[in-house]
Amino acid sequence: MTTLFVARHGQTEWNREHRWQGWSDPPLNRTGREQAAQLAELLAGRGIDVVVSSDLRRAAETAEIAAARLGLSVALDARLREVDVGEWSGLTSAEVEARFPDGYRRRREGRTGWEKGEELGAMAERVVAALLDLADRHSGHRVLVVTHGGPLRATLAACGRDMRTVPAAGNGEVVEIAVRDGRMRRIKSTRG
Repeated sequence: MTTLFVARHGQTEWNREHRWQGWSDPPLNRTGREQAAQLAELLAGRGIDVVVSSDLRRAAETAEIAAARLGLSVALDARLREVDVGEWSGLTSAEVEARFPDGYRRRREGRTGWEKGEELGAMAERVVAALLDLADRHSGHRVLVVTHGGPLRATLAACGRDMRTVPAAGNGEVVEIAVRDGRMRRIKSTRG
């Protein structure tokens, strides 16, 4: 069995302003760096062997802070990126609703709302395949994976959670996942 600790990156100013980030690359803010340090403390002593992160700066910074505390290096993996939100990138939800009302309605219904980015289902397939690959390559180990809110929700869906009832992951939240025989099972999260 491989254990994955799948964490959402720390806060950015865009998170604080409720802006859609997607593949945009804002850095962590002070709170985000503090959340990354808290993540490191939470995982210290948990026997983490490997740290892998999305290549987007906010995730990579979070991973670097945590890995430094754990005495490990960070491998970057673009497959762990957030969903590409296309024309919504950098906009607040209010701005999206005003400019793209049909798309905003689709997104509120749980579907992909943007037209120029990546389909939510494609992101989920990409992330789950990456996690299963990482679990296979690091079989029997404990791996910290730093990613984003969308990929974290896709991970929970792959564990059988009904996404209609799962609230968005908070910055710095971590979910412990067991992977055995190509199947993922949620063990616990910092949210409970």
